[in-house]
Amino acid sequence: MTNKNWSHHLIAGGIAGISDALVCHPLDTIKTRIQLSSRSITPFSACKNIVKQEGVLALYKGLTAVALGIGPKLSMRFFSFEIYKQQLNAQDNAYKIFAAGLMSGVTEAVCIVTPIDVCKIRIQSQFSSLAEPNKALKYKNVFQTAGTIVKEEGMSALYKGIVPTILRQSINQGVNFTAYHFLKKSVMEYTNREKLSSWQHLILGGISGGMGPIANCPIDVIKTRLQRQVLVSGTNPKYTGIIQGIGLIQKEEGTMALWKGLGPRLMRIVPGQAITFMVYERVLSYLAGKN
Repeated sequence: MTNKNWSHHLIAGGIAGISDALVCHPLDTIKTRIQLSSRSITPFSACKNIVKQEGVLALYKGLTAVALGIGPKLSMRFFSFEIYKQQLNAQDNAYKIFAAGLMSGVTEAVCIVTPIDVCKIRIQSQFSSLAEPNKALKYKNVFQTAGTIVKEEGMSALYKGIVPTILRQSINQGVNFTAYHFLKKSVMEYTNREKLSSWQHLILGGISGGMGPIANCPIDVIKTRLQRQVLVSGTNPKYTGIIQGIGLIQKEEGTMALWKGLGPRLMRIVPGQAITFMVYERVLSYLAGKN
């Protein structure tokens, strides 16, 4: 792979990520609210309540954090995956492709995803935690939120939930890239074509994108809880780690609470991954002069 090819993956991944954020962010807001709720609530009810109480634009709360993070995140994801795949000489080896996906997920979790997620979740969740409806918002945008968190809780607070984030991202990307690679290969062999249409990339991206969330939903739930809680000096946090947090949620809310938000998460991720892979493949093809 040449340096030019590397830049193509960076650019295509960034454009794909921004496209995903603009289209699918409201579903992410709904998913976060459901996961933070202590009672059972449907995606439709959550959406209806948000719009009724806070207005339509509330569905886009945290979009700044996502837009600033998802472009670099997707650039890092596709770029690092190609690097790891090359270093492992993966080709069509499922285990090596899965390993490249795992390492790609770890890379994006450490470099970008964790601090962005902490800010996004604080912005999205603050309405549900306000005792006074007309109280001024504490978190206004990603920069102000990051500054407030660092000032009140220290720099390490931006990396709260980094372990479950690494687990979530690595499992997700390992499954995602492996499924997409072999689905794409199978369709190309079946149709005897060297290049697929955009609608085919759309469908394959959606199918592969839905597999990871099914496997790592409990990790995503405890990650959200860990990142939402505010650390107060002199008091012990409710959730202290992955195993303790999962056990506590199961004890207080039941086993199914560990799968809270799976429906809206799939509603968010499946179309998001469909758009991501379609745009990524299209931009990559354009940059390579094969449009």
